[in-house]
Amino acid sequence: MSGFGEATAVRRVGEGRYEAVLDAGYAIGEAINGGYVMAVLGRAAVDASPHGHPISTATNFHRVTKAGPAEVIVEPRKEGRTAAAALVSLVQDGRTVVDALITTGTLDAAAEPAYAGAAPPVPVPPLEECTDFRPPTGGGGFADAVDMRFDRTTMGWLDGQPSGSPEIRAWFRHADAYEIDAYSLALAVDALPPVALNLGAQGWAPTVELTWHMRAVPEPGWLAVHGTGRLLADGWFDEEVEVWDTAGRLVAQSRQIARVPRARS
Repeated sequence: MSGFGEATAVRRVGEGRYEAVLDAGYAIGEAINGGYVMAVLGRAAVDASPHGHPISTATNFHRVTKAGPAEVIVEPRKEGRTAAAALVSLVQDGRTVVDALITTGTLDAAAEPAYAGAAPPVPVPPLEECTDFRPPTGGGGFADAVDMRFDRTTMGWLDGQPSGSPEIRAWFRHADAYEIDAYSLALAVDALPPVALNLGAQGWAPTVELTWHMRAVPEPGWLAVHGTGRLLADGWFDEEVEVWDTAGRLVAQSRQIARVPRARS
């Protein structure tokens, strides 16, 4: 493994116990990106499971996750022929910072999707029509770890002209040579800037809970990522993300609840 693979690696040190070193290259400010954290937890869950993919991950973020050493604890809840479930916790400085209930299974890479009706089109403009400008992050960190090309029509908030619609669209891949896989999907579902920025919110938006589902084994290449929201109210907003691969298949879905971004002082 290299790049993202090494950055998300876990080392088994006992029954249900793993060590990891969280990479500052996936931080936004001081906080490590939640999708990156889910990728680390997913690796531990799969290593402890007889199945090969993180099918469903329901994550609660209790505290800010920071770069550096961490312990991952996997507590099995169920093990069956087609699925296994475990509570997977990330511990730093003796405190649990993230909990995730992860269901693992094994997907057939050759399986054909069956949609209710015609297959929907990929909801992101062609790559050549998107821009590689990046949201400001304080320099380095997450924005340098990923290569994202944004639909210009959803990025007006960068110029102080939010669209008024909670929606952001982009193409995604790793900035290094790491090939897209299940753990890439965990990163991709939390890679977009908060959709609430297009409603006039500003700053960092801490995710409280995020659930994502792996729907198919992704083909190599760019991922199309489409984020939308329904409601911003009383300091909270929701965000839904769909991720599509180069074969035009829906490979991941997510939904999260987060706090309204706080303006930076």
